[in-house]
Amino acid sequence: MYFEPMQKSKIGLDFEKVEHARSVARKIADQVQDFVGNYTTVAVERTICRLLGIDGIDENEVPLPNVIVDGLKSKGVLNQGVAFFIGNAIIETGKTPQQIAEAIVAGKLDLTQLPMHSVADASKAIMPFVEENVTRIRNNRLRRENYINTIGEGTKPYLYIIVATGNIYEDVVQAQAGARQGADIIAVIRTTGQSLLDYVPYGATTEGFGGTFATQENFRIMRKALDEVGEEVGRYIRLCNYCSGLCMPEIAAMGALEGLDVMLNDALYGILFRDINMQRTLIDQYFSRIINGFAGVIINTGEDNYLTTADAYEEAHTVLASDFINEQLALLAGLPEEQMGLGHAFEMDPMLENGFLYELAQAQMLREIFPKAPLKYMPPTKFMTGNIFRGHIQDALFNIIGQWTHQGLQLLGMPTEAIHTPFMSDRYLSIENAKYIFNNMKDIGEEVEFKENGIIRKRAKEVLDNATKLLEDMEREGLFTALEKGIFANVKRPKNGGKGLDGVTVKAENYFNPFVEIMKGKK
Repeated sequence: MYFEPMQKSKIGLDFEKVEHARSVARKIADQVQDFVGNYTTVAVERTICRLLGIDGIDENEVPLPNVIVDGLKSKGVLNQGVAFFIGNAIIETGKTPQQIAEAIVAGKLDLTQLPMHSVADASKAIMPFVEENVTRIRNNRLRRENYINTIGEGTKPYLYIIVATGNIYEDVVQAQAGARQGADIIAVIRTTGQSLLDYVPYGATTEGFGGTFATQENFRIMRKALDEVGEEVGRYIRLCNYCSGLCMPEIAAMGALEGLDVMLNDALYGILFRDINMQRTLIDQYFSRIINGFAGVIINTGEDNYLTTADAYEEAHTVLASDFINEQLALLAGLPEEQMGLGHAFEMDPMLENGFLYELAQAQMLREIFPKAPLKYMPPTKFMTGNIFRGHIQDALFNIIGQWTHQGLQLLGMPTEAIHTPFMSDRYLSIENAKYIFNNMKDIGEEVEFKENGIIRKRAKEVLDNATKLLEDMEREGLFTALEKGIFANVKRPKNGGKGLDGVTVKAENYFNPFVEIMKGKK
């Protein structure tokens, strides 16, 4: 059960204030979209290549989408868009996009030296290849829905666990074991630093630090493994990965093509925590969310990360403000509320008096403000000490709030957090902890009321008021200036600094992206 919009608040929220905050966030998002609509990036253009069926690497292991896009960029014509040049080449050569890419790599074709046709003709020539992969993505969505309708799925909150061995084949072993233990979502943690690579590695990978490379082949391998174990346990198992960083829309496309279900896809995370240029990130997130929306993928936003650098009690309102902005940017991309795994976290100092009540206020507030969203609730990490007994209790308190406030995706904490990468036995203990609490406290949210003028109600009002003021300040200044001033997570980023700005290009007169119009807002 989730809250219906505008029903009476259990914690006394003023929904007129909520809608005011939401309207301010919409103005901020509109300001961003006014900018985004005029630009493309190398990642967006590589994504178009992949969605046209172009894949593989050259003799130097450079991905073919990079070869094509870098070639157009070096000649100063990327602003016309890769779709125009590929469509034009189809008219002239009669080749498929993949054959065109292979001819370019072989040195037999230069896209810029062909006779040029009209945009309308190029668009018409490319459409059969557009429709082919759009159909593939649509069929993946239907396949997921059929699985859920036939073998079923877990109940919310979904039990969400991670695997992070670095070897996709070992990840499969651990993922299937986790599904048998009761997990509903398997997140394959991406290897450290991949978000800063301006290309997507190719093929199955068996080495990675802190996680496994996100590649299309790795996605395929894990999707197959989870379908197999899902049929075994009689429950559809969702697969999660990361479409953030410099290849955000490319990885979204790869996930859509291989049937992923959940993607880490935040509008601000890369700016704040990976120093990726804000212009690049905000352009890339728009196309990535259009793809995820069309593919039926739940996005996870990264507000929990703010609380690893800023104080979770003092800066709780920044989480809510970011959730509002992420919601509005996602809506502009046609991604429905039901696919917005907006983020927050159980990260207050466990020594804080009444900290549990403040955490409960935050979770209940978010549940009521975003009633349709499958909120992603993150476990305690910042104050995990290596004391596995206290850590297990912290995770239990987190699980209590998750059940109480009807969270959507419950990323399970591990007693060995801050010690080592989890063993399968660690995951078993965490899943057992959550299942015990979820069953034993199943209806607590419907049974317990919150005291008038009590700590929880006052805290929720305070956080909403502070978030609203922050949003109003940001609307006056604009999101770019607010990020420069360090509004979120106390991290300051310059508008023209960071990684990837040289991959941003103003769109020219021949530019078109055939996938935006087809995918946006359509199911």
